[in-house]
Amino acid sequence: MTMLLSIPQPGKASAALRNAVDGSRALIIPGAYDAFSAKLVESAGFDAVYVGSYATAGAAYGMPDVGSLTLDQLVNHARNVASAVSAPVIADAEGGFFEPGNIWRTVREFERAGVAAIHIEDHAGGKHTNLPQRLIPLDQMLSKLRAALDARSSPEFIVMARTDAIWATQDEVEAIRRVKAFADIGIEYIFANGATPDLLRRIRASTPARYVTINHPGVRDRREWDGAADIVLDYGFCLQVVAKSLRAALAAYRASPDVGRTDAYLEPSDELEARLGYDAFTERANRYV
Repeated sequence: MTMLLSIPQPGKASAALRNAVDGSRALIIPGAYDAFSAKLVESAGFDAVYVGSYATAGAAYGMPDVGSLTLDQLVNHARNVASAVSAPVIADAEGGFFEPGNIWRTVREFERAGVAAIHIEDHAGGKHTNLPQRLIPLDQMLSKLRAALDARSSPEFIVMARTDAIWATQDEVEAIRRVKAFADIGIEYIFANGATPDLLRRIRASTPARYVTINHPGVRDRREWDGAADIVLDYGFCLQVVAKSLRAALAAYRASPDVGRTDAYLEPSDELEARLGYDAFTERANRYV
């Protein structure tokens, strides 16, 4: 079978994501950190792929996720991921990068990158740190979201609205207020970051919508999300797995010259190369010899 990079088709990826969210169970998505890890997520049978700023900053730049990446850096990384897989990709658009009058550029760039959905957050900075946590005012967030919805070239493209009121400021009342406001302006997918399954059930009972969240550390059985969340993003999963396993492999490599000590860590080269499309390249090349 010939394998080529996928060509983004406006609306098609978004429709595929909508179809994958069927309401009967939570769609659990391990976060990828680059194109290759995205291919592994897809080949493992997951219906969608997620690439966030946390994994992008860590894997592509060796940096913390503290708002230092540019729009172009995130878009280019997401484009590489979307081009490597057939599954729909959800991408992180941070706070939208611009004020409402210019947020069209954020939306159009991610659309052209071929992703199915982006999420825009109300966090004002300091994520993953002990710095004071703040949210942007709700009226500013709603203006950004209205502009983002209007900017879409395809009405199928999904703009998710993310509130960090639970995760960053532990304010459940404010989270509920924001969730309702998002739904009132036509947001279909609401990202209630940091919510537990029980809290998410309470929120969706008062404001029907599709709900997105991150995997909560208190949830030890992912089936608890069924009936609470529609999409659960385990944003650091692939990066954390690689960090631990690669460190262990490198330590074993350094500790002993015995090749047998590290064989177990290696995927056979023929399997690895098959994942990357070497056979497909050979097939194409032989047609023209």
